Amino acid sequence: MAQKTVVEVDGHQLTLTNLDKVFYPKAGFTKADVIHYYVQIAPYLLPHLHDRAITMKRYPDGVEGEYFYEKEAPSHRPKWVQTTKVSKGSGGAINYCMINDLPSLAWVANLADLELHTFLHRAPDDDRPTMMAFDLDPGPPADIVLCCKIGLHLKEVFDELGLQSFAKTSGSKGLQVYVPLNTPTSYEKTKTFSRTLAERLEAEHPAEVVSNMKKSSRTGKVFIDWSQNDDHKTTVSIYSLRAKEQPTVSTPVFWEEVAQSVKKKQPLSFTSDEALARAEKHGDIFAPVLSLKQKLPAVKKI
Repeated sequence: MAQKTVVEVDGHQLTLTNLDKVFYPKAGFTKADVIHYYVQIAPYLLPHLHDRAITMKRYPDGVEGEYFYEKEAPSHRPKWVQTTKVSKGSGGAINYCMINDLPSLAWVANLADLELHTFLHRAPDDDRPTMMAFDLDPGPPADIVLCCKIGLHLKEVFDELGLQSFAKTSGSKGLQVYVPLNTPTSYEKTKTFSRTLAERLEAEHPAEVVSNMKKSSRTGKVFIDWSQNDDHKTTVSIYSLRAKEQPTVSTPVFWEEVAQSVKKKQPLSFTSDEALARAEKHGDIFAPVLSLKQKLPAVKKI
């Protein structure tokens, strides 16, 4: 029988189960550790989740077990977990959960939702992304160091355009670059812009960059995944854990750290403890992504 612990979180009663279960065997990181991390990082994380539909990636037996994606809000959810509908391309809509408060965050952590994947728009504005995301994915033997180099090339273009950009580790093997907009736009515009920009970087750095989705063309190069800028795609949230051997986290980084990674050929990677310590020391350096207003330039300008 599952061990149960009843707790109260901000006035809501929650039943936690199997807290001693090891979710990251090589790190000895338990389900209790997962929940504890999310509760500790919540002040920095929750603003980024607020009013965004979430795809849950659940690992009931830990990172070495089977996992599944859950989009539809489960019927057993507490009534205080908010939901929102997102249209499907094939018609109809999916009713997603939103993690708008600490009890909801603790609830999904208890469901073994190790990874939090969110849309780039806030509910209910399905076709108004608040940002652009570029997922830099290295094709072996390339690694995050080369991703950092390409990330700096991306930043140079944004600097030319007068746009501020922000970097974070994916928590896996790559780097992600975000451009806050927070002004009226559409996925059609951001997707066209991001694809054109990826193709420009590929033309300028053909030995290191690829914009084609074919995996066969990525060997030793960095794939700039522009397709994340789509109304049906979710991207791993800032401060989310990742289901790797160690409890690594998608962590915001300073551009100076990205440059140092390239200079010293040192990969950027942060565990849950390190990500939390960084947030407590520096605050949320990704906060401007939520509020900074920038206009998407015309495609012809890039």
